[in-house]
Amino acid sequence: MRDGGYTPIEAYGVVGNLETAALVAPDGSVDWFPFPHVESPSIFGAVLDAERGGRFRVGPADSGTGTLGYLDGTNVLQTRFETGGGALTVTDFMPPADLVDHPKKVLYRRLDCEEGAVDVELAFDPAFDYARTETTLEATDTGLRAAGREERTTLEAEFDLDIDRDAGRATGATTLEAGRTEWVLLRCTGAEDAATDPAAALSDTVDYWRDWSHDCPTDEHCVFGGPWHDHVVRSGLVLKLLTHAESGAIAAAPTTSLPEDVGGVRNWDYRYNWLRDAGFTVQALSNLGHVGAAAAYVSWFLDLCGATEPATIQPLYGLHGETALDERELDHLSGYRGSRPVRVGNGAADQRQLDIYGELLLAVDELHTHDRSLSADEWTVVRDIVDYVTEVWQEPDAGIWEVRDGPKQFVYSKVLCWVALDRGLALASDHGYDAPVDAWRETRNEIRESVLQKGYDDELGAFVQTYGDGTTLDATGLLLPVVGFLPFDDERVQGTIDAVETRLREDEVLVRRYDGSDGLPGEEGAFVLCACWLIDALALSGRVETAHDRLETLVEYVNPLGLLAEEIDPDDGTYLGNYPQAFSHIGLVNSALYVGAAQGGELPGPPPMGIRLGDPIGMDDY
Repeated sequence: MRDGGYTPIEAYGVVGNLETAALVAPDGSVDWFPFPHVESPSIFGAVLDAERGGRFRVGPADSGTGTLGYLDGTNVLQTRFETGGGALTVTDFMPPADLVDHPKKVLYRRLDCEEGAVDVELAFDPAFDYARTETTLEATDTGLRAAGREERTTLEAEFDLDIDRDAGRATGATTLEAGRTEWVLLRCTGAEDAATDPAAALSDTVDYWRDWSHDCPTDEHCVFGGPWHDHVVRSGLVLKLLTHAESGAIAAAPTTSLPEDVGGVRNWDYRYNWLRDAGFTVQALSNLGHVGAAAAYVSWFLDLCGATEPATIQPLYGLHGETALDERELDHLSGYRGSRPVRVGNGAADQRQLDIYGELLLAVDELHTHDRSLSADEWTVVRDIVDYVTEVWQEPDAGIWEVRDGPKQFVYSKVLCWVALDRGLALASDHGYDAPVDAWRETRNEIRESVLQKGYDDELGAFVQTYGDGTTLDATGLLLPVVGFLPFDDERVQGTIDAVETRLREDEVLVRRYDGSDGLPGEEGAFVLCACWLIDALALSGRVETAHDRLETLVEYVNPLGLLAEEIDPDDGTYLGNYPQAFSHIGLVNSALYVGAAQGGELPGPPPMGIRLGDPIGMDDY
């Protein structure tokens, strides 16, 4: 399974506690585990350097890989191994931070011998602080204690351990016979001496996840009650797993520097919250029945925005609202399969991305359809943002794709500025909020005329990526009708869909982001989210059968665990980019919603974007 010491991205399972997460390989090795938070330095990081990154394996001594699966409706991972002498199941989980009866800073690993006898081995090789800190080990009565500069762990295991203090690692072995269960606990800083009841922790963790996931509608007439129900439920569980229990912020992914181009430089840290995800995230969560989670998310970013001026709102934040996300390169790590540099932090936090304001308004407006109104202070934040958009919409920016070759006049950024004004006007009109509606309406019309004149290319018959560029096509053009800028039957919309089909679609369903330069060397895979956008546009354009077939094809790319990375290599179907990726799962949920609705399924809640907004709001002079 491992290629040069590296496990394929799509082969990993993930567990977590709503503060951090761990990647578990099919051989029973924890290859990625940042602590105490998902954006913290790693304790185990073999996924980024197979030699020095550190790992923690438990599994049979004579079996290379097992079969991974989640307990139904949970984020509790099980790996089943078949050996020459018997069968072993390893169950991995962390109690969610909401479960106050159990210490949340513990990684539990339960070993169950189900038949025969299995020789089990343990390899414990922590590498604190991205392998930048020397590890010290000392034996304890129940196992061993490992420490770096700031963090420490205590390993509890009834194994005969051989501790190599010079190397900072330990190995151990035991034999389990049929019917025997052993627990291996990794206690992290803050939980070294906490009382634990492993069996109760597992039971309560299973109940927690099943209570949460069962909110997803299952009625056969509901759009989510059909053939994609299990994929939708798993996607909801992924989004919850990536949600920070304290703030409600959602990480784009729990990993950093998993490459978009193996061996290349397109390696980024995604362990932060991007405001651009807001509208579609709120839509997905709300329609899955998790309106409370969506509301917490909206409240979190409105608080962030209210603490600063609109001009200084960042495209992304740490999960506690941190603003200093300085991008750094870890030169001592070789990178996943030689993909360097390994980066931590993300320089996009310092970019100007004008689309974020429209995406924030999409989220606020979406939540309003679920009867969540704004407080006076929250409306002040929203009004200030819309006012600011009237001042800056004509300026260039880095765009949704965060290009690093200079600011440009991105069409999608202009459209999302239009969205900010459009939704601001709708909110003010529908709910009686105070606003300079005449000025907003005038600017909204100016933006629309600008986009139609400069963002559409008559010869191409499609909307392009930037003003003045009639050659570069961008998948964001598929979103213009979804956000209500133009109706789906507009010939310019249909022309854009056809152009994406012709120039950006790689196979039956996979879609590239764009076909122009972005200032970086190398190639990238097809973006799962863009495939979802094309499915949405087809479904809401009346091409329902095609959209249905495309969604059926897309779910074939979902791995057996129900997880998706950011990108897929169209040549061989392997995963690329950080994993699991929130935006990919958001796209899958929303595509199931749109296709199901287009086929006549019943919506689980108020109609979402694209259905409710098939025609633009308030466009009297459309």
